[in-house]
Amino acid sequence: MSEWRKSSYSPEASDCVEVGRGVGIRDSKAPASHLPVSGEAWAAFLRYSVSVLTRS
Repeated sequence: MSEWRKSSYSPEASDCVEVGRGVGIRDSKAPASHLPVSGEAWAAFLRYSVSVLTRS
């Protein structure tokens, strides 16, 4: 079983996306299912997100 992490920016920590290392992502309201995401895909997503945020 993976440890799932929630965003610290979620106001109530219940309406958010959770990340499970080596597993993928899931909706905190539907924890029984998840979307598998490879480490490479997750790293690409993070690089893209940072590049978009730093454009401003």
